[in-house]
Amino acid sequence: MSYEKVEQGSNPFVGIKQTLKALDNDLVSELVIASDADTRIVTQAEQLAQTKRIPIVYVDSMKKLGKACGIDVGAATVALRK
Repeated sequence: MSYEKVEQGSNPFVGIKQTLKALDNDLVSELVIASDADTRIVTQAEQLAQTKRIPIVYVDSMKKLGKACGIDVGAATVALRK
């Protein structure tokens, strides 16, 4: 289900850098995190989303998440726009 949300989302923020910027600017409605991503990379985004009470959804694969975003590499995080 979450992969479909990402595919249908309009212009999501892909990757940790874009996700953190979007979270800081209150532009995120939902955060998607790949479970196989390095926890050191996603921890900051996860904590910021929890602080701002933004729902977090976990998916199983960085590769599938990247594919859902239309990129050829894996994505650790994707933030859906408000």
